[in-house]
Amino acid sequence: MGTHRHILKTLRSIALEHAGSAHPDLASMARELGRVVHQDASSMATRLASLRQRQRGFEQILLTRRNRPPLSLWIVAWPANHVSPLREHGAWGLEMALVGALEVQSCRRDAASNELTVLDRQWLGPGDGAWFDGEAHQLRRCRNLSRYETALSLHVYGDEMADYATPGRTGPAAAQLKVAPRHITASRLHG
Repeated sequence: MGTHRHILKTLRSIALEHAGSAHPDLASMARELGRVVHQDASSMATRLASLRQRQRGFEQILLTRRNRPPLSLWIVAWPANHVSPLREHGAWGLEMALVGALEVQSCRRDAASNELTVLDRQWLGPGDGAWFDGEAHQLRRCRNLSRYETALSLHVYGDEMADYATPGRTGPAAAQLKVAPRHITASRLHG
């Protein structure tokens, strides 16, 4: 039974291989990533147990970032019942549950009224992915569906994802986008 580093290197390699252009084939990326996760979900949960048991609350672990074409790759630890704030993620992105179950919600904000409209809701189990491509002004958020367990997910975005808060928001709607304190870790994976 290997450590979590081996599986994270494998997932990172697949994401980088498929994200060689400004508009990658996200369905192919999701299929390959999902294949790795589905091969042995119980082994995956065991290998990633140390990340789930860290008890640091909401945590983003940066696996890699590059500028051309833009890409950021993260592992996210979701405490029980945690809901992320809404965020615009740029040109494209993919979210995949690794351990546990997540709800992914897509919304659009009306420019005139500032009201949110829910466009889509997806429920993801281990190896299930949700992606978007070319949806300007689409906001997304994730929620851990477990009341008791930390969930882990993989996030691949065609932007820097430097912060979950959407810049430039002011007024009453900004309160929805406030971010609770969180821990961001830069992880160095060699090889």
